[in-house]
Formats: sequence, C-alpha cells, structure tokens
Amino acid sequence: MWAMRHSHRRDEGGRPVDCRQTLTLSPQPAGTGGRLRIVFADGPGRYVPGGAPFGSGDVGFTRGAALNLHEPGAVRALLDVALARGWQPEERQAVEVDGWLLLEAAAAARTAAQGPMAREGD
Repeated sequence: MWAMRHSHRRDEGGRPVDCRQTLTLSPQPAGTGGRLRIVFADGPGRYVPGGAPFGSGDVGFTRGAALNLHEPGAVRALLDVALARGWQPEERQAVEVDGWLLLEAAAAARTAAQGPMAREGD
C-alpha cells in the first residue's frame, strides 16, 4: 500500500517554502515491516507538485527524468530500485530515503516496462 503527502516548511513570516512530496510505502499485511518514506524535496533543477503547471504527483528533474507518483507503475519502479539498493521491508523501523537518488533508475525502468510503443509517442 502507498500514500502520498505534500508538505512545506514555514519561513519566519509564516509563508510556505521548501515543497516536499513524500511517498510512503507500507509492507502488507500491516505490521509485517517498517515503512519506506521516499522524499522528494524541492531544489535547484527539480520540481515537486505545488500547483500549475505541474500535475498532482509529478516529480522530476527540470531537464531529465520524471515520474507521476499516482501511477502504480511509477511507485513499483521506485520500490524495485529501493529494494535493489538495500531497503529491507521486513525491518521494523521506518526508513527515509532521498527520492532524487532513486528517480533516474526508476524512470528508466518505468520507460522500459512500458515498451517500445510508449516510447515512440514521446
């Protein structure tokens, strides 16, 4: 199961700054392991959903890989990359990882999984 959350830090004036999109993956059945939190924090050369012109769930590099975190295939690709890089769902503690370190590999896997017909339309 997965859930997404968009959040901000507040500056001294109380204005929202530093957009973050957090994708939380929970092992199933419930209680069988710790959660994985994949965090995409706004920064130079990156975008996270925060309104127009981007859609809800869009994260990516302004000049490169991107995913929509509402798409099951995108979430699966991120999960597969996290597993390949050592995340162990049976661990009881929640783990937080920088999503930007997973994005390019997950986007490449997602594109490959969609097959050649999907790439022709790009």
